[in-house]
Amino acid sequence: MKYVIVAILVVLALLTLNKKESNTVTLTPNNTILAMGDSLTYGFGANPGESYPDRLSMLSGLNIINGGVNGDTSAEGLRRLPYLIEDKNIKLVILCFGGNDIIQKQSMSSLKQNLKTMIQMAKAKNIEILLLSVPNFSLFGLSPLGLYEEVANEENVPLLSGVLANILSQPSLKNDQIHPNASGYKKMAELIYESLKENGWVQK
Repeated sequence: MKYVIVAILVVLALLTLNKKESNTVTLTPNNTILAMGDSLTYGFGANPGESYPDRLSMLSGLNIINGGVNGDTSAEGLRRLPYLIEDKNIKLVILCFGGNDIIQKQSMSSLKQNLKTMIQMAKAKNIEILLLSVPNFSLFGLSPLGLYEEVANEENVPLLSGVLANILSQPSLKNDQIHPNASGYKKMAELIYESLKENGWVQK
């Protein structure tokens, strides 16, 4: 009897894994990615056409909407998102918020909840999510924020962690203390593109 129960549990685990895999959409040229965020998504510190969404579109051949707004907090992003995801061609949202919440010393619990709510809104439209973590900007340098891993685990979405911290730790890749330059956004796009391939959204 014990072996039968174990066998059933193994089958259920395999079914669960298969279900997760089937939920990953392989994007086609007819699909759209929404890059949702603040100035880091908008491309502050670089010329038009040099933001990470622009670079990522060139790498992937996919249509990418730049939903970045300079100065936006997660609360402001939450207010904008419902209108943006009415576009039925959007199959993936790349979510990157938190920098302005940190700079403005807003509640980290509110940031976490806003991220979770945005993810849930997208999921309700059958849109998948890639979450990008933002480092804690402080006088002592860049340190990771554990809340992004918590959000990713709780909402069962992929997390791309450490990209911005890595870029902003290299003077040659940044425009100022919190924004990449054109080379930094290019590097950001390349790392996101690798994540898209690893997660099955684009073919390797």
